[in-house]
Amino acid sequence: MRAPSDHNQTILIGIVTALLLISVLFAGCTGSSTQSPASASTAGPASAPDIPATASALTQEPTTTSTTATPVPVYTYSEGNVIAFTAASLKGVTPKLKEGFEAMYPGHTVAFNLDGTQAIKTQIQNGAYADVFISASPKYTTELTNGGWFADGSVETLTTNYVIVILPANNPANIRSLTDLTKPGVKIARAAKTVPIGIATDAALANLAKSTYGQDWNNSVYKNTITYETSEPAVATKVALGEVDAGFVYESTATAAKPGTYGIITIPKSDNYLQTYSIAVLKESTSKSAAADFEAFMVSDAGQQILSDYGFRPA
Repeated sequence: MRAPSDHNQTILIGIVTALLLISVLFAGCTGSSTQSPASASTAGPASAPDIPATASALTQEPTTTSTTATPVPVYTYSEGNVIAFTAASLKGVTPKLKEGFEAMYPGHTVAFNLDGTQAIKTQIQNGAYADVFISASPKYTTELTNGGWFADGSVETLTTNYVIVILPANNPANIRSLTDLTKPGVKIARAAKTVPIGIATDAALANLAKSTYGQDWNNSVYKNTITYETSEPAVATKVALGEVDAGFVYESTATAAKPGTYGIITIPKSDNYLQTYSIAVLKESTSKSAAADFEAFMVSDAGQQILSDYGFRPA
């Protein structure tokens, strides 16, 4: 028989052993729980197959490129159909051009994708299908020519256009001359410097400042400009809605508008900027014959007469 002290010692050893086992088990449990979040944050996105690969991009702040990127139009090819990527400033005349072309070439049709020249140029470079490119700026025609986008020998001068100032029909700012554009509180709409009409406007303003009005006048016109649009029709819309007091557009826009839509202030030809439009057939066109027919119509007497009727000037 063991002495009482031995028995107590045995019990004490058992308790200590049990406590040690419990502490080991508890440490193991807490260790796995602290490891778990770290492994989830590292491997979670990659191990979640039901999350799209682009999901992370949707949570980021949009960049300048993504917010200004031009969507690529999608057209279905059909024999005899021409897809014409066309400068937006021809919007008013395109229904008549379509009518005239399809009458001259039965069996052919044309569809216009209208946008700023800088936008349709980018769409083509991004892979959009087009048969014909109609540009309101030599700058972008040259860029695509140098990039090898056009069929050999297909680039032709199409028409020309001058810059004018248009006003809302009721002329709330009482603008009577180019000098009045600098009055305090006058709101002006223009196109961005990447848009052909924006390029033309900047050039005309510089010429006017140099020849007649001075740099302070030019600075005041810039100061009164409250919006820079991405297409010429967008400037005209701002004026027509009365959101601004004046806008710089092509004279063809005023000619094509319903009578009474705008007031007009012309810019002297000696200071104006004559914008040159061009047309070309895309090298990747799968309807080159119909595209060539459309180009031939556009530079023909019939096509040129329609353009003239809508305020465009001869090439």
